[in-house]
This record gives sequence, C-alpha cells and structure tokens, in this order.
Amino acid sequence: MLAVLRHRAYRRLFAAQVVALAGTGLATVALGLLAYDLAGARAGAVLGTALAVKMLAYLLVGPAATALAERLPRRTLLVAMDVARALVALALPFVTEVWQVYGLVLVLQSASAAFTPTFQAVIPEILPDEADYTKALSLSRLAYDMESLFSPALAAALLSLVGYQWLFTGTAAGFAASALLVVSVVLPKLAPRGKVKRANGFRLYAAVPRLRGLILAHLAVAAATAMVVVNTVVLVRDVLGRGDGDTAVALGACGTGSMLAALALPRLLARTGDRAVMLPAAAVLAAGLSVLAAALRWELLGWTGLLVLWAVLGAATGAILTPTGRLVASAAAPHERPAAFAAQFSLSHGWFLLTYPAAGWLAAQAGTGTAAAALAAAAVAAWIAGTVVWPAEPVSTPRTCGDGSPGPRRRSRRPAAPGAPRR
Repeated sequence: MLAVLRHRAYRRLFAAQVVALAGTGLATVALGLLAYDLAGARAGAVLGTALAVKMLAYLLVGPAATALAERLPRRTLLVAMDVARALVALALPFVTEVWQVYGLVLVLQSASAAFTPTFQAVIPEILPDEADYTKALSLSRLAYDMESLFSPALAAALLSLVGYQWLFTGTAAGFAASALLVVSVVLPKLAPRGKVKRANGFRLYAAVPRLRGLILAHLAVAAATAMVVVNTVVLVRDVLGRGDGDTAVALGACGTGSMLAALALPRLLARTGDRAVMLPAAAVLAAGLSVLAAALRWELLGWTGLLVLWAVLGAATGAILTPTGRLVASAAAPHERPAAFAAQFSLSHGWFLLTYPAAGWLAAQAGTGTAAAALAAAAVAAWIAGTVVWPAEPVSTPRTCGDGSPGPRRRSRRPAAPGAPRR
C-alpha cells in the first residue's frame, strides 16, 4: 500500500490531507466540549444543529464549487480554502453564544465543501492506474481515521495540560500546513473550457445503478456517524459518568475500527468487488445501532461495550467509505470527474442533514436510546433499498460505463483524452 507514496505529487497531497485532518480531529473534540460548556446536558442538540448547518453548507456549496473549480486554478482554490478554514478555527475559542458557533461552522464547512471535491478529483488524475488509485483510497481512509484515532489521543493528552480552547489552535496549524504542502505541488491542468461538454454529476448518479446503491449505503454511514459524533460526549459524560478524556478515547475506538478496515480492503476488494463489501457493511451498521438501542433501553451499556460497538461501527463505516472513490471514478470520464465527485460530496453529506439533527434532538427530547433506535431503522432501510437498486454483477459480466454502455473489464484504467466518449 505504501508503494504509492513513491509518486512525489501524491505523497505531498497525502501529507496535506493528514495534517489537515489531524487538526480537524482536534476541532471535533473541542467542538463537542464547547457545546457542552454552552448548553450542558443539551449539548447533543446544539452539536446536532451545528453539524446540520455543516451539511447544509455541503449541500449548497458543493455543486457551486464545481463551477468555481473550472474558473480558478485548482491549486489556488485549495490553498485559499485552507487559509479560510484556519482563520475560522482561530475564531472559535472566542465564541460565547450558540448562534456564533452556527455562523462559524457555516463558514468553515463552506470552505471545506469547495476544498474536498476538488481535492478528490485531482487524485485519479495523478494516479491513473487503478491499482495505485485503490491503494491511495485506502491511505486516504487511513488519513480520515487520523481524525478519529490520533487526534482524539492527542486531544486527550493536551486536555491534561491546557483548556479545550487551545485545541482550535492546533486545527488552524493543520490547515496552514496543508496549504503549504499544496503550494509545493504542480497539479494537472483541466481541459480548456468550451472543448468539452459540462458534466452533470447528479444526472450521472440517476443513470448508474451502482451509484444509486452507493448513495443508499451512505445513508447507513450517516446514521452511524451521527450517533457517534453527536452523542459520544453525552453517552460518556451523562450515561456512563466519565470525564472529558474518555470522550476522546471513545472516538478513537471508532477510528481504530475504520483503520483496520482500510488496511484490509485493498486485497479484499481485489477478490470480492465493491458491492460484496459495501452492502454487508451497511447491514453491520444497522445491526450495531440496533444493539446500541437495546443496550440503552435496558440500561446494559458499559464502558467496554461502548468501545466495542464504536470499533465495529468504525470498521463498517470504513468498508463503505474507502471504495467510494473507485465507484465514482469508474463511472465518469476524466472531464466529468469534478462534477461526479462534487455530486457525491453533496448527495452523501445530504443524508447528514437529516441524521445529525435526529441524533441530537431525539437524544435531547426522548433519550439516546430512542435516537439510536431511529437511526438503526434508517440504516436498515438503506441496506434493504441498496440491495434492491444495486444488482449483483457476475464476475464474467463486462462492466458498464457511466452512460450505461458496455465497457471492457480491465485491471487498470488510464484517463481518456478530454472530450473522448466513455466506453
């Protein structure tokens, strides 16, 4: 897997992703504690609303970012968004009202909604070989797990020395380091505007069955992630009566599960394919949330049980998120990828606009057990619907391309010339 780091440009972009996400992980812990300071036992409701604002920014800004990426040099856009995120992180320690949290989260996540799809669309251009790209996706998943494993561990250590407000400074430092690394890379140029027809990523998702199944699998991910992100601080502090540091440890357990899944996936995907991994993972998410709901209902949840459940949910989440880029890249021609990744970003995060408020407000009004049960029902529905709309593809059947036309099976895929028809 690490062999892909021999590519100089990818190595620096991967490093940029690692440091930015490490900083984001510090912000995740700090934001939960800030919400608890501002709202006490209703921290879940505050955090759920803040994360819903985040997803609203993703939904609205993601598609617009595609047009922005076509007009600005991509390196300039990525660096500008990193700088904007760093400035917002520096402002967060000074908030005193809940509405200020919502406003800063909106600005921060609007910048992320422009940054992330642009970043994702660059990687398959730098690594056109499918085997290299699959390894890069696993490494990318590991980078995301830094947000929920290394960062919470670092946060726990820092919290023993300083107040949580200082964690936001670490977030700003991560974004600044990311900007410097992106500046050091020469990115491939997009085809000149007017030579290719502008792609519509949402139409692509409507036309391709495996992409519809992918989006439904992301509903199961959104249900589990919302429960973990929104209610971990409530479960640890109020249900189990533990301290701030244990909030970071619980989030780290989820990251550990996701990391183990990412390490195992390159070989597993080569043997079984994407569908055979992702849909069973959605079923595991549904089962894990159901077990959590039952444990809370009957007051059986303990500290060890929470860590095990969070690790299982993390592993199943990683099994869905890691292959996502493969599916999106295989369904789109090179000039369509920015639009395809922007649509993926908006559609997948759109589910969080529902699950984050549900996790927060249901927990505040009816208890965490009710919130877990509702999210489990959503995950079950996503798994069943995904199994129906994403039909199994026999190994001997040629793959189809994004427009539904048949295409040859191949081990690696190199980008076609801009404007070339998809096979």
